[in-house]
Amino acid sequence: MREIKPRSKTSFTPVGVIGKVFNLIELLDRTPNGLQLRALAEQTGINKSTACRFLSHLAGEGYLFRDSSGNYMVGPRLTRLGTGSSSQATLSKISRPVLENLRKSTGETINLAILDGLDILYIDVLETFHTFRLVSEIGRRRPFYATSLGKAMVAHLSQEEQEELYAHIEFVTATPRTVTTVAKLKKQLKFIVKQGFSLDDEEAVAGVRCLGAAILGAEDKVVAGISISGPVVRITSARLPVFTKEICRAAREISWSLKQQLTSTRDGA
Repeated sequence: MREIKPRSKTSFTPVGVIGKVFNLIELLDRTPNGLQLRALAEQTGINKSTACRFLSHLAGEGYLFRDSSGNYMVGPRLTRLGTGSSSQATLSKISRPVLENLRKSTGETINLAILDGLDILYIDVLETFHTFRLVSEIGRRRPFYATSLGKAMVAHLSQEEQEELYAHIEFVTATPRTVTTVAKLKKQLKFIVKQGFSLDDEEAVAGVRCLGAAILGAEDKVVAGISISGPVVRITSARLPVFTKEICRAAREISWSLKQQLTSTRDGA
């Protein structure tokens, strides 16, 4: 009997629907700035009309995002399934106009970050034009409990998700004002939900004050967080109400944009 050799994984090309869909998603994951329909069809070898049908369905479900120039990229729904560069690029692109307006209205550094385990990961930073400033680099991590946007995000997680984080926290004191107990952290998070924003009053860096707010996507799930950061000599107690109003407005606007994108793509827009 002739021996039947198993097909090599490297030579196997999936031809079913699922295989074609994964080919499209994997290509977009490798292309953070997105691709148009024609390029996607050519690079995957999928018939253009078939690719269009798949892409439209994925966009309609929120797995892909299509911008005004017709480029497809990883969408907000996939953002919750992973923290790859493509999903981060999509989030940054949707948020950037709002963040630029926030920097213009406050004059301070604006940060966009996601929650990654017990840390926050900065994925976009718009620096203030002031000479005196402290800037967090893109890709930098900080413990969530010492940052305003980190606490804002965790405050909007489910109780089960919060408890999972509490079980693994090992507090590190960054400044004398850093929270160092779960009991105090829980109290802060409850207050954050009530007031709609969080305040880092020299908890991460001495002399720096930050205000943060959570960005919520579909079903009000936490997607990211934004913050305004600057020296206490500029973000003064007297100016806090103005900064608070601006950070909350910006967070609502980005959250609305994410939800609108998901709704419009589902409706075939």
